[in-house]
Amino acid sequence: MTGTSASQWLVQEFAKPASLNLNWVVNYMDLPNSRTVDGYINDRGGEAPTYSFWINAITADDQLRQRVAYALSQIIVVSHHETASATYNRPRAVAYYQDILTRNAFGNYRDILEEITYSPAMGLYLTYYQSQKEDPATQRMPDENYAREIMQLFTIGLNELNHDGTVKTGGDGQPIPTYDNTDVTGLAKVFTGLSLDSADFFDSIWNLPESLQSTPMKVFPEYHSTSEKSFLGTTIPAGTSGTQSIEIALDTLFQHPNLGPFISRQMIQRMVTSDPSPAYVGRVTTAFETGRYTLPDGTAIGDGKRGNMQTMVAAILMDAEARSDEMLAFDTFGKIREPAIRFAQWARAFDASGVTPQNSFDPYDPTTRAELGQEPYKSPSVFNFYRPGYVAPGSATGAAGMTVPELQITNSSTLVGYANFMAHFAFAEALNGNDQHSSSFIPDYTDERALANDPAALVDHLDMLLASGQLTDTTKNNIVQTVQAIPLTNENIFNYDGPLTRIGTAVLMVMTSPEYLVQR
Repeated sequence: MTGTSASQWLVQEFAKPASLNLNWVVNYMDLPNSRTVDGYINDRGGEAPTYSFWINAITADDQLRQRVAYALSQIIVVSHHETASATYNRPRAVAYYQDILTRNAFGNYRDILEEITYSPAMGLYLTYYQSQKEDPATQRMPDENYAREIMQLFTIGLNELNHDGTVKTGGDGQPIPTYDNTDVTGLAKVFTGLSLDSADFFDSIWNLPESLQSTPMKVFPEYHSTSEKSFLGTTIPAGTSGTQSIEIALDTLFQHPNLGPFISRQMIQRMVTSDPSPAYVGRVTTAFETGRYTLPDGTAIGDGKRGNMQTMVAAILMDAEARSDEMLAFDTFGKIREPAIRFAQWARAFDASGVTPQNSFDPYDPTTRAELGQEPYKSPSVFNFYRPGYVAPGSATGAAGMTVPELQITNSSTLVGYANFMAHFAFAEALNGNDQHSSSFIPDYTDERALANDPAALVDHLDMLLASGQLTDTTKNNIVQTVQAIPLTNENIFNYDGPLTRIGTAVLMVMTSPEYLVQR
């Protein structure tokens, strides 16, 4: 499709500059409809990072980088969901966090850990912002939230893992925990004394320039714990500075043997298949840990450093399990396309226009966005939209012991909501809206209109464009028959557009078919 080999394409993607969010969000905040009359950010202004995400997901040239950053956002979670009071309506903080993941998507995981630790969004979201050293007199203790989640979710997980991601067990046959509460308590001391980069540790975020929300936090030594800190077999001596303590702590987590398999398996899940084989995980872990990988055409990539994201991504996408047609014969291979990916694919496939909040419709409308079933950077909790180890009860995949994370948000309500959501766009219904919405996400069906009088050709075209040729003959025949029954003209309906009705029906039927919903 691109005229280049897979290896050449990947090298080109790695070389593309990053499309970022912060500058766009800052400029948007200057618009009058982004604030109240008192100058406070309103709900529309608070949605700016969501607007920016969709703009980049649909129109940016660096699509692989955007996809990797989005995958990372589901592992290292910061949410500005309306229930997350600390980050809700803090668009600069969230956009800055988005850019950390985007800039480092092809960088090194160690840099990601450092930047997220100092980011105001993470400090606010996981409540270690303005966490103070312990005080025996008042029985005050450091906030433990980030210490717990950086271990459990962002680096090493709950149980010790083998190189291939399988769980290690002890002599009693039970999983071996990676940490306990004493590790959490010791690590929590590390993340004390962090606040916005202002003059006073206790300066209220409400009274400070918004620009400080998109600037790394700084350590205030007088509020940082200088006592001895012990965790995961590492002891930081008493009197060590806050900056040095954070560096030692992050190095300890980064060098932990669990990091490679723990992150590699989740990245495979987000990009290729929900239940990867241990061998697949092991190969990706090796690329992540060695920082080296050789592409199919012989091109060597990587800098030889542990945590290299380029080598991890290359190993995920170029692995035989990801690219071999033989895998299509296995029902256990593939992943459910998550709702946000489905909508972005539709918009890119048909060059949807008007991707601006000024012309916004459903993706930006808080009364209807829930129908899609997923909103990037707005997961309901730090545990993302779904758990990586989710095994669906009462299902065939569950009976087989397969992990299928996306099934956690797949039910009759979300399936119907998604179909209704996509119907609005597939049939270009925004054209019938008011002036504000009339140019929002309108598909360009020029190529499809040329096929509207030939339903079989139209369905074959959409099968390749949307479903990578995975539709079964039965599914294609059902769609063809349905489309064939739609008249191209109807004098009894005002402004009837037969070709659009045929195209919209075919698009919707493809995008709600099982073969499309499961990416293989």
